[in-house]
Amino acid sequence: MPKQIRIIAGLGNPEEKYERTLHNAGFWFVDALARKYGGSFRYEKKFDAECCRINLSGEKVWLVKPQSFMNLSGGPIRALLDYYRLRPTELLVAHDEIDLPPGTTRLKQGGGHGGHNGLRDIIQHCGPNFVRLRLGVGHPGEKSKVTGYVLKRGSNDVENSVEKNVAEAIDIMPLLLDEGLSAAMKQLHTKEQP
Repeated sequence: MPKQIRIIAGLGNPEEKYERTLHNAGFWFVDALARKYGGSFRYEKKFDAECCRINLSGEKVWLVKPQSFMNLSGGPIRALLDYYRLRPTELLVAHDEIDLPPGTTRLKQGGGHGGHNGLRDIIQHCGPNFVRLRLGVGHPGEKSKVTGYVLKRGSNDVENSVEKNVAEAIDIMPLLLDEGLSAAMKQLHTKEQP
């Protein structure tokens, strides 16, 4: 089976003040992946992104953190895909997901943006057919409170649950590369969720 994923992009906002906000869960994921596999991020001006390359399950995989702010994530990712002549189907995007409770992690391919502005911009630049890693951060209960909720730190319980999401997602990456999306989804989605 061909190994599909060549780029793993984490979504977030640059600048220290956003570092631990829930909206940066995608950054948390690629940072943790880089730590586990010995990668070190470096800013690449031609992509406006921090990038590093790791060896994951015998494959060279790019880890990417767009530095253009969340709502403009698509341009840097498209630039990287074009530069390395890769298809959007070889891209995995890790992002915060308000429609999933903290502690719940889901994989899926394709779909809409669900109101997530980072995904909206990536779809505009790359089409919808990339793989998504949805890291549940929970919902504040009212639509009007969503922006304020994701742009601040979560409670200790929420933050710990998101860190658990990240750890589970890292554990599933070798399976995703070795056996494909269906096998990874089956293992991840049948884990006990809260």
